[in-house]
Amino acid sequence: MKKAISLILTALMLLTLAACNGTTPSPAAGDSSTASQTDTSSSADTGSSDTSDGEKPKLNTVTPGKLTMSTDAGFAPYEYVEGEKVVGVDADIAQAIADYYGLELVIQDMDFTNALLAPQNGTADFAAAGISITEERLETMDFTMEYAESEQVILVRKGFADIKEEKDLANVKIGVQQSTTADLYCQDMEYANVSAYKKNLVAAEDLKNGQIDCMILDNMPAKAILQQNEAELEILDVVLFTDVYALAVKKGNTEMAEALNTVLKKLIDEGKIQEFTKTHMDASM
Repeated sequence: MKKAISLILTALMLLTLAACNGTTPSPAAGDSSTASQTDTSSSADTGSSDTSDGEKPKLNTVTPGKLTMSTDAGFAPYEYVEGEKVVGVDADIAQAIADYYGLELVIQDMDFTNALLAPQNGTADFAAAGISITEERLETMDFTMEYAESEQVILVRKGFADIKEEKDLANVKIGVQQSTTADLYCQDMEYANVSAYKKNLVAAEDLKNGQIDCMILDNMPAKAILQQNEAELEILDVVLFTDVYALAVKKGNTEMAEALNTVLKKLIDEGKIQEFTKTHMDASM
């Protein structure tokens, strides 16, 4: 009996010491309630920290979860095709915008006229194709801030001597890309003999074959064409005018324009657009 009482007292003392030390019994095998609560708490903490950049506005895109850009991928170094993929300065800018807002980038390749129309028709969020800001375009679409500029030059067959200065364009056959500033320039100058092409590369073939006498286009795409045709073509030392590029959005879509501007400004400030341009000038040459 004394031995039994002694064992009971010893057990009571051990329980008392355990309570004083704050020790809690481990859950029985198979009892995961404590572990589950810990995991839930950890998950909630991670979620709350992820919302630190939740201040970025949620873009109302034409396709939820995706950012859609319309373009004409025949305008190196701004957009051109590599394999089956559209790449270039504008594609890199678009990817940076999509990454910033956590969206998947979709690029729609079409002719230049339809690329301009896509945001207005609600089939793209914005257009990027070396698009210049003009008074005519401002009537039907809105633009972001400017991010690049380019000179308009004259591309001719080697040895073609009929163009010495701007006024000589009135007497030759001119090729331009449809709906571009070169096209608008020729319309304003009322040149009679102008052929408008959907693609610059098609116009370049006609230039080499003598169907037209010259092309008017942006300096960098002209250099890209020249790189592939150095034996046959040359760029004249005549600059017709200089224009600037911006991204085009649907008229009145200030939310989209402001969202694009947020990233454009960041890219400009960090010198990224210059990096993109050098990379794709080297690649497309």
